[in-house]
Amino acid sequence: MPVFRLERLTHAAIAVLRAVATVAGRRSAPVLVGGAVRDAWLERRPGRGAVDLDVAVPAGALDLARRVAERLGGAFVALDAERGTGRVVVPGLRLDVTDFRGPTLAADLAARDFTVDALAVPLRELLAGGRAPIVDPTGGFADLRARRLRAPDPRVLAEDPLRALRGVRLEAALALRLTRETAAAVRAVAPALASVSVERVRDELLAVLALPDAARAFRRADALGLLSVLLPEVEAMRATAQPAPHRFPVLEHSFRALAAADHVLARLPALEPFGEELGGHMDEPLGGGVTRGQVLKLAALLHDVAKPETRRVVTGRVRFFGHDVVGAERARAIGQRWRLPERAVGVLERLVRHHLRPMHLGAAGRLTPRARYRFYRDVREDTQDLLLLTLADAAAVTGASPLRVWRRATLIRDLLGGFTEQQAVDAAPPLVRGEDVMARRGLSPGPAVGRWLARVREAQALGRVTTRAEALAYLDSLSGDP
Repeated sequence: MPVFRLERLTHAAIAVLRAVATVAGRRSAPVLVGGAVRDAWLERRPGRGAVDLDVAVPAGALDLARRVAERLGGAFVALDAERGTGRVVVPGLRLDVTDFRGPTLAADLAARDFTVDALAVPLRELLAGGRAPIVDPTGGFADLRARRLRAPDPRVLAEDPLRALRGVRLEAALALRLTRETAAAVRAVAPALASVSVERVRDELLAVLALPDAARAFRRADALGLLSVLLPEVEAMRATAQPAPHRFPVLEHSFRALAAADHVLARLPALEPFGEELGGHMDEPLGGGVTRGQVLKLAALLHDVAKPETRRVVTGRVRFFGHDVVGAERARAIGQRWRLPERAVGVLERLVRHHLRPMHLGAAGRLTPRARYRFYRDVREDTQDLLLLTLADAAAVTGASPLRVWRRATLIRDLLGGFTEQQAVDAAPPLVRGEDVMARRGLSPGPAVGRWLARVREAQALGRVTTRAEALAYLDSLSGDP
C-alpha cells in the first residue's frame, strides 16, 4: 500500500492541517483528499498561485471550516451549504472542507471526479507519525502509473458537468490521457456544461489558461465538444479559410497563436534583453486572480474572432475589413460573458483592437517619431502585451517557431526597447493645462479642450516645444479642429 509522507507538504500546508485536526478534535476523522495527495505523491511542486488543500469529514464540514478560519484569522466562504462545502482562505493557501459524499470514506472517494483524485490520507495518523497509508479504493495509483485519466463511474460527470472541463485540464497538467470510456462520457455531457454557473466555468478556464501548454488543453476541449459550448464563435472560425500568406483557417491559426504564446511565455529569458522585465509584467495581477499572461493567451485565441463575419471578396481578393474593431467588441462581450474582472476585459479588448497596429507600422516603411509616439499613446501600459501578441500571431501565420520570428523581428524589438524611454517622456509634467487652452482658444469646458491639449502634448513628447512659452506659441499657431 502506498504511503504518504508529511514532508512532501509545505510548511504552510502542514500548519493549516494541524489547525484542522485540532479544531476537529477526537469526535471527527478528517482526511486529506484529492489533488494535494496526488501532487505530493508525484512530487509536483505548487505553482505560483495559492496552494489548494481538500479535507473531507463524515459530517459538519461547514462548522469545521468556519472554526478553522477563525483559528487561523482567515476568511470563511460557504461554497455549497446544501452539500456541506466550506472554504478557508489564508494568504497563499485555500482549504476546502466537504462532507462525505456517501456513508463511508470509500463511498465518498468513489463519487469523486477521477480516480487520480480519489485518494485519501487519514489526517490524524499523518500528523502524529509523519506518514500514513494512502486510501485508494478506485485504482487511482494504477491509473497514474499507466498515465490514464479515468472517472470511477461515468455518472459522476453527469452529476457535475464541470468535471468534463476539469478532465481536459488534468490531461494537460499531468500528461495523462482520458480513457476511451471516460472520453465518451465527456462528449456525452458536453452540452450540459452550458448549465454550470458561469463563475465555476470561468475559474476552470482560467486554470487552463495558466497551464504551460494551454493550447493543448483548448484543442482537446474542442475535440471533445466542450469548446463550442463555452465559445460558440469557434464554429464560424473553423469554417473560415484565409488567403496567403496564411496557411491555416482562422481557428487553426488561432490555436497556433495560442501555442506560440505558451511557447514565448515559457521562454521569456530568450527575448534578450527584455526577458526579466517582460516576466514581471506578465505576472502582473489584473484582479480576480487573473494575470496579464492569462489574458495574453486569451487574446491570442480571440484576436481573429471577427474574421468570419467581416470576410469579403473584393476584386478577387479575400479581405477582412475592420475585423480588429469588430473583434474588440466581440472579445469584450466574451470577457463579460465569462465574468472576467473588468480590468482584464479592458486589456483583452485593447489587445484585440490594436493587434494589427505593429503590422501597419512595419508596412509603412520608416517608423516616424510621430507614429511611434501615437502607438505608445494608444496602447499605453499594454504595449508589451501587444508586442508579444504580435510575435505569436506572426509565428502562427505559417506555423514557425516564435523564437525564430523573434530573431528577425526588428520592429518588435525596437518598440520594446523604446517603451521605457517613452514612459519617462510621458511622466514629464505638461507645459500647458486646460485653462490655458480655454483662455487662448476661447473655449468652454468640453471634449475639444482635451483634443487641443493632446496636440500640444504630442509636440512636447516629440521635442518640438520644450518650454511653456513655446507650448503657448504652438497652441496659438494651430488652426482648425484638432
